[in-house]
Amino acid sequence: MFKSGFIAIAGRPNVGKSTLLNAILGEKIAITSNKPQTTRNRITGILNADDGQFIFLDTPGIHLAKTPLNRYMVKAATSTFSEVDLILFLIEADRGHDSGDTLIIESLREAGVPVFLVINKIDLVAKPKLLPLIDRFRGLYDFREIVPVSAARGDGVDRLLELIREALPEGPKFFPDDMFTDNSERFIAAEIVREKILLLTQREIPYATAVTVDSFKEDEEKNLIRIAATITVEKDSQKGILIGKGGRMLKEIGTQARLEMEKFFAAKIFLELFVRVRKDWTKDAKWLKEFGYSDK
Repeated sequence: MFKSGFIAIAGRPNVGKSTLLNAILGEKIAITSNKPQTTRNRITGILNADDGQFIFLDTPGIHLAKTPLNRYMVKAATSTFSEVDLILFLIEADRGHDSGDTLIIESLREAGVPVFLVINKIDLVAKPKLLPLIDRFRGLYDFREIVPVSAARGDGVDRLLELIREALPEGPKFFPDDMFTDNSERFIAAEIVREKILLLTQREIPYATAVTVDSFKEDEEKNLIRIAATITVEKDSQKGILIGKGGRMLKEIGTQARLEMEKFFAAKIFLELFVRVRKDWTKDAKWLKEFGYSDK
């Protein structure tokens, strides 16, 4: 019996959703960092097996959103619930329950599909501490399964996949066997640059940046891809920090992004980065739409 379906990965910011997606696929297609709200758009990951095809949707962290950008991210997550066959609700073993989880559970009640509670980061707590956490969440929602995992170490991921297969319906193959994401190459290149900004900069800089790929040109004979990308920030001071003294910060971002792209695309990469200022773009509907952070 061939099974297939769409599975949303949901939870608060920074609980390890993208790390779990990468662990499931055995490929890094979603950027990760220790900063909240790393994921801004829905990321698709496709797992192909002999007896099934499982399409995972990694969603932005759900939180009380105050800015237009954050409201877009929350909507991108919760709107996914009505489009899937199964939801993985991810929580952290070492943080327990808070009001953010209550907000998500309210959205889950409206979805009308099976929900797995996936308890991540179990390597950070002693097993006896998991039992009270499980009991607390059992009282909040009727979960189809409760599955402890460590996404960073891969513990419990195989068991999670077995349970997902059992829960999904018989269905067709939605994507070709050699496809593991439907996100465009331009999107992935932009996300890799943004990941390096998240990892290398501090304070407001990671949250005030957007990355757009202006050109993506492949030279198959030379196995070379030429990419030009623009990093947009909100203030002149942020531009100065991002470029760095003598251009050092921008050069380091570019170097790390290029090396990551070369692994992902299996090609030599020539990467050019530019920085520009668009005042308060995170609050401007026009620029949010320009950068793909609007559903209007």
